[in-house]
Amino acid sequence: MNRDPLPAIERILFTEEQIALRIQEVAAEITERYRGKPLKLIGVLKGSVFFLTALARHIQIPVKIDFLAISSFSNRSSAPGVVRIAKDLDEGIENEDVLLVEDIVDTGLTLRYLLQTLSSRGPNSLGVCTFLDRNSRRLVQIPVEFRCFEIPDHFVIGFGLDHNQLYRNLTYVAVMKPEKNT
Repeated sequence: MNRDPLPAIERILFTEEQIALRIQEVAAEITERYRGKPLKLIGVLKGSVFFLTALARHIQIPVKIDFLAISSFSNRSSAPGVVRIAKDLDEGIENEDVLLVEDIVDTGLTLRYLLQTLSSRGPNSLGVCTFLDRNSRRLVQIPVEFRCFEIPDHFVIGFGLDHNQLYRNLTYVAVMKPEKNT
């Protein structure tokens, strides 16, 4: 019996070292942009937890952290692409500088919904920071102020990204074998 827990990996896309370096660079950009202001980081559960934690540790200004979770439906009982908030923020964001932290931006549909929803709550500013940006699949153009990596159209796992809730704990990002992600 094969006990290798990672037969699903085709290749490593970004190593732990590459990720750590890029997160430090993005955190420095965020620090500079928001210098002199407290910043609220809002993570989109579950995938962003690893990225948000690493990012927050390197931001050199005061930060608050909150989370929300979303559910999207594309089965026959509901319209495709319907998104709803499954877990809302614990605190309001009115008059705050807010940075929405995502693990990956793909089509942009979910992010557009989140930006519309959060902007209606009266933040002072609302920006987006994503770990991975798969711009090649973008259906709606949305502003992404900070990104760590742009990736090709492959199914990726690791550093918060999952397949059936597995592989989030990998310290690197890997391309999953096509036959394994179906």
